[in-house]
Amino acid sequence: MTTTQITNNTPEKPVDFDARDLVKVVFEAALEKKATDIMALDMKELLVVTDYFVIATGNNDLQVKAIANEVEKQLQEQCDKKPAHREGVQEGKWILLDYTDIVVHLFQPDFRDEYRLEDLWSQAKKLRANASNTAEEKPASPVSTDAASDDTAGDIA
Repeated sequence: MTTTQITNNTPEKPVDFDARDLVKVVFEAALEKKATDIMALDMKELLVVTDYFVIATGNNDLQVKAIANEVEKQLQEQCDKKPAHREGVQEGKWILLDYTDIVVHLFQPDFRDEYRLEDLWSQAKKLRANASNTAEEKPASPVSTDAASDDTAGDIA
Protein backbone atom coordinates (compact mmCIF):
# COMPACT_ATOMS: atom_id res chain seq x y z
CA MET A 1 0.00 0.00 0.00
CA THR A 2 1.37 3.40 -0.96
CA THR A 3 0.66 6.43 1.16
CA THR A 4 0.85 9.93 -0.11
CA GLN A 5 1.72 12.76 2.16
CA ILE A 6 0.05 16.01 1.29
CA THR A 7 2.04 19.05 2.17
CA ASN A 8 1.21 22.67 1.92
CA ASN A 9 3.94 24.29 -0.16
CA THR A 10 2.58 27.75 0.44
CA PRO A 11 5.12 29.69 2.47
CA GLU A 12 3.90 31.08 5.74
CA LYS A 13 3.02 34.70 5.60
CA PRO A 14 5.41 36.66 7.82
CA VAL A 15 3.74 38.43 10.69
CA ASP A 16 4.39 42.14 10.59
CA PHE A 17 5.00 43.72 13.99
CA ASP A 18 4.69 47.45 14.46
CA ALA A 19 6.60 49.46 17.04
CA ARG A 20 3.76 49.26 19.58
CA ASP A 21 3.88 45.45 19.39
CA LEU A 22 7.61 45.54 20.09
CA VAL A 23 7.08 47.85 23.07
CA LYS A 24 4.54 45.44 24.51
CA VAL A 25 7.00 42.54 24.21
CA VAL A 26 9.70 44.62 25.91
CA PHE A 27 7.28 45.47 28.73
CA GLU A 28 6.54 41.75 29.20
CA ALA A 29 10.23 40.80 29.20
CA ALA A 30 11.21 43.58 31.62
CA LEU A 31 8.38 42.68 34.00
CA GLU A 32 9.44 39.03 33.83
CA LYS A 33 12.88 40.02 35.17
CA LYS A 34 11.42 42.35 37.83
CA ALA A 35 12.47 45.62 36.22
CA THR A 36 11.04 48.73 37.84
CA ASP A 37 9.75 52.08 36.57
CA ILE A 38 9.15 50.69 33.08
CA MET A 39 7.93 53.23 30.55
CA ALA A 40 7.90 54.02 26.88
CA LEU A 41 8.29 57.50 25.44
CA ASP A 42 6.43 58.05 22.19
CA MET A 43 9.07 59.72 20.03
CA LYS A 44 7.23 59.67 16.69
CA GLU A 45 6.53 63.40 16.68
CA LEU A 46 9.96 64.33 18.07
CA LEU A 47 12.48 62.19 16.19
CA VAL A 48 12.70 60.65 12.75
CA VAL A 49 15.09 57.84 13.76
CA THR A 50 12.83 55.87 16.13
CA ASP A 51 9.21 55.61 17.26
CA TYR A 52 9.70 54.76 20.95
CA PHE A 53 12.26 54.84 23.71
CA VAL A 54 11.56 52.11 26.25
CA ILE A 55 13.17 52.78 29.63
CA ALA A 56 13.46 50.45 32.62
CA THR A 57 15.55 50.10 35.77
CA GLY A 58 17.36 47.16 37.32
CA ASN A 59 18.94 47.24 40.78
CA ASN A 60 22.44 46.09 39.80
CA ASP A 61 24.53 45.04 36.82
CA LEU A 62 23.37 41.41 37.01
CA GLN A 63 19.71 42.38 36.92
CA VAL A 64 20.20 44.93 34.13
CA LYS A 65 22.02 42.29 32.07
CA ALA A 66 19.28 39.74 32.81
CA ILE A 67 16.61 42.22 31.66
CA ALA A 68 18.57 42.90 28.47
CA ASN A 69 18.97 39.18 27.79
CA GLU A 70 15.24 38.59 28.31
CA VAL A 71 14.31 41.51 26.05
CA GLU A 72 16.56 40.18 23.30
CA LYS A 73 15.28 36.63 23.75
CA GLN A 74 11.61 37.59 23.69
CA LEU A 75 11.91 39.95 20.71
CA GLN A 76 13.79 37.24 18.82
CA GLU A 77 11.31 34.48 19.69
CA GLN A 78 8.08 36.44 19.35
CA CYS A 79 8.92 38.94 16.62
CA ASP A 80 12.03 37.56 14.90
CA LYS A 81 13.85 40.81 15.74
CA LYS A 82 17.50 41.26 16.65
CA PRO A 83 19.01 44.55 17.76
CA ALA A 84 20.76 46.54 15.07
CA HIS A 85 23.10 47.89 17.73
CA ARG A 86 23.94 47.12 21.38
CA GLU A 87 25.93 49.16 23.89
CA GLY A 88 26.89 48.79 27.54
CA VAL A 89 26.23 45.06 27.74
CA GLN A 90 29.58 44.24 29.40
CA GLU A 91 29.25 46.83 32.17
CA GLY A 92 25.52 46.56 32.81
CA LYS A 93 25.19 50.15 34.06
CA TRP A 94 23.25 51.47 31.05
CA ILE A 95 22.44 49.02 28.30
CA LEU A 96 21.10 50.31 25.01
CA LEU A 97 19.40 47.95 22.54
CA ASP A 98 18.58 49.62 19.22
CA TYR A 99 15.84 47.89 17.23
CA THR A 100 15.43 50.90 14.89
CA ASP A 101 11.67 51.32 15.52
CA ILE A 102 12.29 51.20 19.27
CA VAL A 103 15.37 51.88 21.38
CA VAL A 104 15.52 50.13 24.75
CA HIS A 105 17.41 51.84 27.60
CA LEU A 106 18.06 49.70 30.68
CA PHE A 107 19.62 51.50 33.63
CA GLN A 108 20.89 51.02 37.13
CA PRO A 109 19.20 53.60 39.40
CA ASP A 110 22.18 55.99 39.67
CA PHE A 111 22.62 56.12 35.91
CA ARG A 112 18.92 56.63 35.29
CA ASP A 113 18.88 59.47 37.83
CA GLU A 114 21.92 61.05 36.23
CA TYR A 115 20.76 60.95 32.59
CA ARG A 116 17.01 61.41 33.22
CA LEU A 117 15.85 60.65 29.69
CA GLU A 118 12.24 61.15 30.79
CA ASP A 119 13.07 64.77 31.67
CA LEU A 120 15.23 65.34 28.60
CA TRP A 121 12.32 64.22 26.40
CA SER A 122 9.56 65.54 28.68
CA GLN A 123 7.39 66.58 25.73
CA ALA A 124 7.04 62.91 24.67
CA LYS A 125 3.87 61.00 25.51
CA LYS A 126 4.59 58.54 28.32
CA LEU A 127 3.30 54.99 28.51
CA ARG A 128 3.87 52.88 31.60
CA ALA A 129 3.83 49.12 32.00
CA ASN A 130 1.81 47.52 34.76
CA ALA A 131 1.49 43.96 36.00
CA SER A 132 -1.11 43.11 33.35
CA ASN A 133 1.21 44.50 30.65
CA THR A 134 -0.87 47.44 29.56
CA ALA A 135 -0.15 51.11 29.64
CA GLU A 136 -2.23 53.34 31.82
CA GLU A 137 -3.19 56.95 31.45
CA LYS A 138 -5.28 57.44 34.56
CA PRO A 139 -3.63 59.61 37.22
CA ALA A 140 -5.12 57.55 40.05
CA SER A 141 -3.30 54.39 38.93
CA PRO A 142 0.01 53.56 40.61
CA VAL A 143 1.45 52.94 37.15
CA SER A 144 -0.10 55.90 35.40
CA THR A 145 1.73 58.50 33.40
CA ASP A 146 3.47 61.37 35.08
CA ALA A 147 1.55 63.88 33.02
CA ALA A 148 -1.78 62.19 32.41
CA SER A 149 -3.71 65.32 33.30
CA ASP A 150 -2.46 67.05 30.14
CA ASP A 151 -3.42 64.02 28.04
CA THR A 152 0.13 63.09 27.06
CA ALA A 153 -0.39 59.38 27.57
CA GLY A 154 -1.84 56.69 25.38
CA ASP A 155 -2.67 53.03 25.55
CA ILE A 156 -0.11 50.52 24.35
CA ALA A 157 -2.41 47.50 24.34
